[in-house]
Amino acid sequence: MADENDIQAQPGAPAAVEGGEQSENRGPGRGRGRGGDRNRGERGGRGRRDDRRGGNRDEEQGEELIEKLVHINRVSKTVKGGKRFGFAALVVVGDGKGRAGFGHGKAREVPEAISKATASAKKAMVRVPLKEGRTLHHDGLGHFGAGKVTVRSAPAGTGIIAGGPMRAVFESLGVADVVTKSNGTSNPYNMIRATFAALGEQVSPKAVAQRRGKKVADLLRRGGASAEVAQADAEAIAE
Repeated sequence: MADENDIQAQPGAPAAVEGGEQSENRGPGRGRGRGGDRNRGERGGRGRRDDRRGGNRDEEQGEELIEKLVHINRVSKTVKGGKRFGFAALVVVGDGKGRAGFGHGKAREVPEAISKATASAKKAMVRVPLKEGRTLHHDGLGHFGAGKVTVRSAPAGTGIIAGGPMRAVFESLGVADVVTKSNGTSNPYNMIRATFAALGEQVSPKAVAQRRGKKVADLLRRGGASAEVAQADAEAIAE
């Protein structure tokens, strides 16, 4: 009888031990599995998302951009208990090949304000057709607020005859020869907006010929040039 009791008790004892081991293993194992899977999923997912977004951003914006800090202004906001001071930055961004944009950003610190303005400028970049990749195709007028801007094409070797904010725009745009004049205001915000308004009116002869259903050489001959000179000028126009 004692042997039988011992034999019956022995199967029960291992069962309890096994159950205890299973419960102990199941508890920690389940916690480790969930925590490990969650951490791995979050880290892996975030890493892939960041890489994917970064790759698209580099493809859209290009590898090298020219960034020009035009103006930094100290601003304040009156709140209950006093004033909060911050900084406002105006930045011009361009690729030096006919694309440029400007942006404005505000933050409590100067580097953060510049970073916000740069990101805004990259999103607002526009393309401007250039003649021979160095100057404008024709003269233009720009107006914004109290600012009035005149831009003119110039022969090779003239350089950038512009002051202040306008020079930053043409340097980032990739223009090497241009003559400009600003009237009405010296506010950098209005000057840059007026400059981009003038650049937005630039049209290349190729675009005009395509819209009118003619050849570029036919448009150039209307200025009194010969057929050979007009054809050579038409072939030299890249945009």
